[in-house]
Amino acid sequence: MEPVLTWQSAEIRYGGNPAVRGVSFSVRPGEILGIAGESGSGKSSLLKAAMGLLGPDGAVTGGKILFHGKNLPELPEAELRKIRGAGIGMVFQDAGASFCPVRTVGAQIYESLAAHRKITREEAREKALALFEKLHLPDGPRIWDSCPFALSGGMNQRVGIAAAMLQEPEVLLADEPTGNLDGETAEVVIDYLLKLSSSQGLALVIVTHDPDIAARCDRVVRLKNGCILPEEN
Repeated sequence: MEPVLTWQSAEIRYGGNPAVRGVSFSVRPGEILGIAGESGSGKSSLLKAAMGLLGPDGAVTGGKILFHGKNLPELPEAELRKIRGAGIGMVFQDAGASFCPVRTVGAQIYESLAAHRKITREEAREKALALFEKLHLPDGPRIWDSCPFALSGGMNQRVGIAAAMLQEPEVLLADEPTGNLDGETAEVVIDYLLKLSSSQGLALVIVTHDPDIAARCDRVVRLKNGCILPEEN
């Protein structure tokens, strides 16, 4: 099966300083790929680069990041917006921070879905409430009608994960998705993501420091100082 997303000799710099150097790997449909390494090794930068979210000081300065043959860093912003969410979804370490704090969760989820497909507000609500339940979010209707500032950090994290999953992306990039969750809730979330990958062919890339999560991945890429470490025999 052909890879759906490939980093090909990728180089990333911030303000001219190298953060990632010549990194190559790929992920296929239904595959769970872990990315591990110490802080500052370039893990998050690789995910943000694929989404075009490196910020004003960051840039892909070498190599390619290919999604269905398209080199993402070369795409105009209008075309990249069509891929973000529906093609490639992302869950951040602080997923709730991607929401506007003073607009309801429901309004923001509906607008995100409606930007990529034809869907009614009620259809979006029904899908969201079903997923909230799977992620052990109690009182889904209240959460749908709440603003993020009224929810706990752990609830916002799961809402952010739900928002990404509701887009039904081909690839999900998850940057420490359970870092803000307690142990039991984290296990529920990881179990759901891994099962979704195997049952629906989701290509899943997880940045993690947790050896238990890494052990459940099909493969693990280990980084140090912006480079891939050789595989251990």
